[in-house]
Amino acid sequence: MPLHRIAVAPLTALLAALLMLGAVAPSARASEKTSILSLIEQSAVSARVDPEVSKRQAESALELLRRDPNPDLEIRAHLLLCDYHSERDQAAAEQQIAAATALLPQATRPGLRAGVLNCQGETLQTVGDNGQARALYDQAAAIATQTGDNQMLAEVLFSSGYLRSLQGEYAAGLTELRRAQGLFEQQQMPQHALAALDSIAITYNRMGDYTEAEHLFQRALEAQHKAGLKRDEMVTLHNLGRAQENLQEWDAAHSAFAASLELSKQLDYVRGQAYALRGLATVANAQGNPNAAMTLLDEASELQRRTPDVRLLGQIDLARGIALHQLTRLKESAAILGQALLVFRQADSLGELGPTYDQLAAVDADLGDWRDAFEYRTLAQSMSTRLLRDQLDQRFETLKVEFDTAAREQENELLTLENAANQKALAQQLRASNLRTAVIVLTALLLAVLVWLAVHQRRSTLRLRGLAMTDELTAVPNRRAVLAQLAQLLRRSHTPTSILIMDIDHFKSINDRHGHLIGDETLRAMTANLREAVSEPAMFGRLGGEEFAVVLPATGLDQAITIAERLRERVMRIDLSRWLGDRRITVSIGVATSVPTHDTISVMLRRADAALYAAKDAGRNCVRTHAAAEEQITPRVA
Repeated sequence: MPLHRIAVAPLTALLAALLMLGAVAPSARASEKTSILSLIEQSAVSARVDPEVSKRQAESALELLRRDPNPDLEIRAHLLLCDYHSERDQAAAEQQIAAATALLPQATRPGLRAGVLNCQGETLQTVGDNGQARALYDQAAAIATQTGDNQMLAEVLFSSGYLRSLQGEYAAGLTELRRAQGLFEQQQMPQHALAALDSIAITYNRMGDYTEAEHLFQRALEAQHKAGLKRDEMVTLHNLGRAQENLQEWDAAHSAFAASLELSKQLDYVRGQAYALRGLATVANAQGNPNAAMTLLDEASELQRRTPDVRLLGQIDLARGIALHQLTRLKESAAILGQALLVFRQADSLGELGPTYDQLAAVDADLGDWRDAFEYRTLAQSMSTRLLRDQLDQRFETLKVEFDTAAREQENELLTLENAANQKALAQQLRASNLRTAVIVLTALLLAVLVWLAVHQRRSTLRLRGLAMTDELTAVPNRRAVLAQLAQLLRRSHTPTSILIMDIDHFKSINDRHGHLIGDETLRAMTANLREAVSEPAMFGRLGGEEFAVVLPATGLDQAITIAERLRERVMRIDLSRWLGDRRITVSIGVATSVPTHDTISVMLRRADAALYAAKDAGRNCVRTHAAAEEQITPRVA
C-alpha cells in the first residue's frame, strides 16, 4: 500500500471523530488540542518522508483549529505549509506567511516570530533573492536567541548555514550547521539532525573536500534509508551525485542521480525530479553524449516551470549551454549560457559562476569573438582563483575553529578539575599534594594535545598549499606555480632566464572527435612524458587547457631553442595509439629569453606568446623565438 494511504486513513478517521465530538467538555477540548499537536508533529516528520502527506496533515490540523482556535498551533501549521509551498508555489507560500504573521500578536510563544521570518527567507532564497533572505535569517536568529526558543533557533541556523556555504562563507556555514545539528539532537529531532548532517556534507563539497563530502553523504544516506526518510534520502542521493560529479566518478554519479530520480517520481516531487534530470544530463555531457543530455534537459525544464526555483533554472541552462556547444550550435549555446550567468550573478553563487564564464569563453572562441572570449576567460580565471582562495582561507578558518574549540574544551575540563581539586583541598589537606600532581599531569596532557593540534594544522595548511600550486588534471605545477618560479628567477638571477610556451596543435579536434575524456588522457600522457624530460632546476607546468610552459634558469636563447626542439621531437614520438589510433600529436613552441634584472613576467609572457603565435602561423609543429624589442602580438591562429 502506498505510504500516503497508510498515513491518511487513521488521520481521516481522527478528523471525523473530532468533528462529531463538538465543544462539550473541557476534557474533550484538552484531548482535541493534544490530537492537533500530535498531528502537527507528525506533519513535521512526514515532511522528511513524503511532503504530500505532510501537507495533508497540516491542512487537517488547520481544519480542526477552525473549531477551537489556538494561535500557536495555527502558526506552526501555517509554517509547515509555507515550507511545503516555498519550493513549489511562491504565491501560496506568501499566503501562508501572511496568515501566520496575522496570528503573531495573539501568540503566547514569542519564538514563533523567528519561524515566520525563517520561512520568508527560504521563500526568497528559492527565487534567488539571497541578500534579503540572509537579512531575514539574521533577524530570526536574534529573536530565537532572545526568546530562548532552541527549536526555532535550530531551524533558522539550518537555513542560514546552508545559505552562508552557498555564498562561500564555509567556516561560518559549518559552525551554524553543526550548532543546528546539536540543537536538533537536544530537542530529540533526529530526522532534522540528519538533514543538518546532509547540509554539512554539502558545505564540504563546496569547499572542494569532495572525498569527505562523499563520506558524509554515504553516512547520512544509510541512516535516512534505515529510518524510511524517503524525501531526505532522495535529496541526499542527489547531493551524493554532485560530489561524485566533482570527483568525475561518472558511473557512480549516474547511479546516484538515477536513484534520486526514481524516489522523486515515487513521491511525485517535481523539483527533485528536475534536479536529478539535470544531474543525469551533466553526466551525459561529460561522457560525450550531448543529444541525450538535451532530451533530459527538455524534461527537466518542463518540470522546473512548475517550481519557483531560479537557481535550478540556471543549472539547467548551464548544462544545456554545454550540450549545445558540443553540438556546435554556438549562438544558441552563447545565449543560454548568458541566461545562466544572470541567475548565478544574482545568487552570488561562486561555485557556478566560474564554470559558466569558462564555457562562455570557449563558445566565444569557437565563434571567433576573441575579445569576449578573452574577457570571459579572464573572469573565469579570476573566479577560479577567488574560489580557490576562499576555499583555502575558509578551510584554514574551519581548522582554526576546530582547534580553538578543542582547546577551549580541554581548558574547561582542566579548570573543572582544578576547581574540584581546590574544593577537596579545603576539606582534606592531606590530599592536596596528590591533587596538584594531577593538575600538573593534566596540564602536560593539554600541552601535548595543543602541540599535536598545531602540528596537524600546519600539515593541513601545507597540504592545501601544495594542492593550490598543482594542476588537478595532470598533477604538474599549475600556472600559479610556474609564474611564481619565473618571478623569483627574474627578480634574483643575474643570468638570462628562458621560458618555453608550448601548445598542442589541433587539440580541439581531438576533443571533438574522441571526446573530452580522451582529450584528458592525451594531456596526461604528454605531461608524464615531458615531465621525465625536464629535470631540475628547470620547471615544467601547465598554464591551462592544452598550453604548457617550461622555465629554464640560467639558459640563453640558443640553448633554449635546442631544448625546445628536443621537446618538440619527443612529443612526436609519444605513442597515443591506444586512444588516437594512427594519429600523432605535435606542439608549437614559443621561446623567449630575459634581459637579466630588466624584464618582468608580463614582458616575458608577451614575448613567448608572440613567438608561439609565430609558430602557429608558420604551420605549427615548429619552434619560433621573439626578439626582446618586439611587443606587438598578432591574433593567434585557432
